[in-house]
Amino acid sequence: MEDVLDVYQRPYDEKYPVVCVDEKSKQLIEEVQPPWPPRPAHVAKQDYEYQRQGTVNLFVAFEPLAHWRRIDVTDRRTKVDFAQFLKSLIDERYSQASKVLLVMDNLNTHKLASLYEAFPPEEARRIAAKIEIHHTPKHGSWLNMAEIELSVLSRDIAERIGEKKQLKKVIAASVKRRNTAAKGANWQFTSSQARVKLLRLYPSIEG
Repeated sequence: MEDVLDVYQRPYDEKYPVVCVDEKSKQLIEEVQPPWPPRPAHVAKQDYEYQRQGTVNLFVAFEPLAHWRRIDVTDRRTKVDFAQFLKSLIDERYSQASKVLLVMDNLNTHKLASLYEAFPPEEARRIAAKIEIHHTPKHGSWLNMAEIELSVLSRDIAERIGEKKQLKKVIAASVKRRNTAAKGANWQFTSSQARVKLLRLYPSIEG
């Protein structure tokens, strides 16, 4: 926990950007009956019946100090998918960075070994050499600021979207709006505060 919190205290450095990464499944749900729009003295109405159209995965990268985020929609969330997402970040957004500090949880795909599942060893090593991973503790994924972005996104997405193409369009609009408005994250929790508020989590030391 303190490792992640200390990373968040680092000043902005474009050569060593701090990037929070996370992912989330999203179910595609299609209306069976078109919703009724609101009318004078009547609220909008939506039929209870719906049809499932499968699920997709959302990869999110959030750089809080640069007020930037990116969200990719993929069909799956395998090691290869994760590795390809990392490669696109490194080669596009962070090609000039010396080292990218990634904050993410302990999901089994969230490891540099995933790169070797997707690319030849030389390419996997090239990408891995530019990454420094800081895992949140088990049961402590709330320390990942990417979860804030996913929470905001859930409010922007309509409850029922049945097509991947439409979902990508809605997500792109949300990302563009927040990037244009330079929305960051006002993170206040520090290691010194954790030692007070979460004292129960620390080992008891007897003199």
